[in-house]
Amino acid sequence: MTTSRFAPSPSGRLHLGHAYSAVIGRSGAERWLLRIEDLDPGRCRAEFVDGIMEDLDWLGLKVDGEPLVQSQRVAAYADALEQLRAAGLVYPCFCTRADIAASLTAPHGDAGAHYPGTCRGLPDDPDRRSAVPHSWRLDSARAIARAGLRGWTEADGTAFAADPKDVGDAILARKDAPASYHLACVVDDAASGVDLVVRGEDLRPSTTVQRLLQALLGLPAPTYLHHPLVLHEDGRRLAKRDQAPTLAAMRAAGVDGRALAGELATGFLPLGFRLSNA
Repeated sequence: MTTSRFAPSPSGRLHLGHAYSAVIGRSGAERWLLRIEDLDPGRCRAEFVDGIMEDLDWLGLKVDGEPLVQSQRVAAYADALEQLRAAGLVYPCFCTRADIAASLTAPHGDAGAHYPGTCRGLPDDPDRRSAVPHSWRLDSARAIARAGLRGWTEADGTAFAADPKDVGDAILARKDAPASYHLACVVDDAASGVDLVVRGEDLRPSTTVQRLLQALLGLPAPTYLHHPLVLHEDGRRLAKRDQAPTLAAMRAAGVDGRALAGELATGFLPLGFRLSNA
C-alpha cells in the first residue's frame, strides 16, 4: 500500500499551488496523510490549521487517519538530534544571521557556501551552550564520510545525482525551533510509514540532505516525486507572502472545489496560471 502525505505549514491560507500538490499526492497514493508543519512559532497560527481542513474538504480530498502535528512531536526530534550528537555528526553554532552575512561578504568568504564554518571545530562547552542561544548544524564532511551521498530515482523514472553543495552544514535545530524542516521531515516520514513523497520541484535540493539524514539515522528512504510548480501566467511563483490568490477566495467566488481538483489532476489550470514545465 503506497503511503504519501500532504505537509503544509499553517502560516497562511492555501493557494492553487498547494491544491495542485495535494491533488497529485492524493492521486498517487492508496493511503494519504496530513501533516501540520507548525514548528515556527512566529509564523504559524491555529486558524490556518482550520483553514487547511476547510480547503481540503472543499476540494473533496479525504485524509486517512488523524493529522500528525509536529509541535506535538518535539521529543522524537530531540531523540534524533541526540543520536547525531552522540555520533559526533553535529555541532553547536552560535552565529547570528548578521555574523554569517558578514563572513560571506569578507574577502576570504565564499558567497556560494551554505555556511562559512565559523563554529565548526570549536571545543564543546556545555556551560556556553546553556548560557548562549545556539543552533545545531550538521557537520557535512563527517556525515558524508560516514554515510556517503546517495543519488535517487524518482517515481517517474528520472535519476538524480546527489550534489554535495545541497548539503552544506545544514541547521537541524534552532534556539527558537526544536527541529529544522530537514530533521523533522525525515523523522516524521519514517514514523508515519510514508514511502512516497510528493512535493514541488523547488524542494528537490532538500532531497540530498534528507537522504543523508535517513542513512545516518537508520531510517527508510521513500520514493520521491517532485512535480512542476504552479505559476502565474507571467512566470511569477505563487507565494503566501506575495498574497497569492487563496483557495478560500476562490471558494467565496463560487468556484466548485471538486471540479477544480478534477481539472488539476489532469494538469488543467484555471485561466491566468501555468505549470513551470509548460
